[in-house]
Amino acid sequence: MNEQATRRPSKPYRRPKKDPVRLLAFEVLRAVDERDAYANLVLPPLLKKARENSDFEARDAALATELVYGTLRRQGTYDAIISACVDRPLREVDPPVLDVLALGAHQLLGTRIPTHAAVSASVDLARVVLGDGRAKFVNAVLRKISKDDLDGWLERVAPPYDEDAEDHLAVVHSHPRWIVSALWDALGGGRAGIEDLLEADNERPEVTLVARPGRSTTDELTGLLGADTVLPGRWSPYAVRLAEGGEPGAVEAVRDGRAGVQDEGSQLVALALANAPLEGADTRWLDGCAGPGGKAALLAALAAGRGAALLAAEKQPHRARLVERALAGNPGPYQVIAADGTRPPWRPGSFDRVLVDVPCSGLGALRRRPEARWRRRPADLDGFAPLQRGLLREAFQAVRVGGIVGYATCSPHLAETRVVVEDVLRGRGGPPVEAEWIDARPLMPGVPALGDGPDVQLWPHLHGTDAMYLALLRRTA
Repeated sequence: MNEQATRRPSKPYRRPKKDPVRLLAFEVLRAVDERDAYANLVLPPLLKKARENSDFEARDAALATELVYGTLRRQGTYDAIISACVDRPLREVDPPVLDVLALGAHQLLGTRIPTHAAVSASVDLARVVLGDGRAKFVNAVLRKISKDDLDGWLERVAPPYDEDAEDHLAVVHSHPRWIVSALWDALGGGRAGIEDLLEADNERPEVTLVARPGRSTTDELTGLLGADTVLPGRWSPYAVRLAEGGEPGAVEAVRDGRAGVQDEGSQLVALALANAPLEGADTRWLDGCAGPGGKAALLAALAAGRGAALLAAEKQPHRARLVERALAGNPGPYQVIAADGTRPPWRPGSFDRVLVDVPCSGLGALRRRPEARWRRRPADLDGFAPLQRGLLREAFQAVRVGGIVGYATCSPHLAETRVVVEDVLRGRGGPPVEAEWIDARPLMPGVPALGDGPDVQLWPHLHGTDAMYLALLRRTA
């Protein structure tokens, strides 16, 4: 028998299937990794392009969105599982390969996609974007991962809670250990509260709209969107929540600026500042850190209803343009300027109400920007600290005696919230400020679990909002 007769027939070469959904998800993950891009900025234009250039359907967009955000939210957990399935440190695995593995792990452990389909689709993606050689590596790793479910893997890769509680929570809930520790300190309490918070960080947030007063109403938004796609806001009288599948960009009131996309916690901060009791003149308001414009637009609408004028200041010119766009069409007087709030162009004592929503770590919005948890470092807080204190000191200079200052930040980290306010009031790093606290809790009527006051910390797991912080203070001299 000749050699040709004894040789096994080879399998015909199968060209890898180009799956537009998974290719798009992979492209977003690469942009996040290579360019430090944010998925919420990269994904929408890619989805729009996909819809225009192919038969990309709504369900494809939904799957692509789930793959991107699910993979980013669970990155820490999936890294621990992948690490247990490879024979080298993860830092020695090429980042594009890790992205394909993480996408595959999420399909296997975080979705209802059948195992064979998740592995096959991921290997096809690897063949397209990585080549046949590395696709074999992807196939081997994913087949190991597919042998157990998520709970089984967590029992193997997460240290027991009793031995190392913070590391256990970090692996199980996919947060860096230092963030787990910081959130736990800010929240206080036992295990249940921190686990609820970390779980809430990993849930897809609702899209919330604001009907800007005097320009739109919640009834109008409900009518435009359809009652079957809208839920009322939990706390803000100007909020509506979109049921899954709602598209805010399709709403006429949003397109023309009479309404906007705005988390309910952000709305509550603006409303509390606007409604804080004030004696004397109430005609000049300042938003000292106005970009990208959500709070400024709500404040401008509220001010217009009282005959007051808003000055919206933003240091970065491109963000100031976003503020201008958000305020366009506001019926009352307002002005938008590009200005540094730590070197203000306005005279001291010029305003009756001042809001400074300061730049921060963004740890309160990890639901919306899950990749931020992997980029932030504890040292980042030291970088923000001088700016936060400088902006608050200048806010007290900008407000008149008897006027109100609101200090807000989208972070629950104690070093960015009450510690900043107390340092400024006590003169640490500068002259002391003469001011009195205003209890912010009554200015958020109906909102439960606001703590002991006088400042307020909102939480995703308790309030369904971003973790916004607000301190209200009245200048006394």
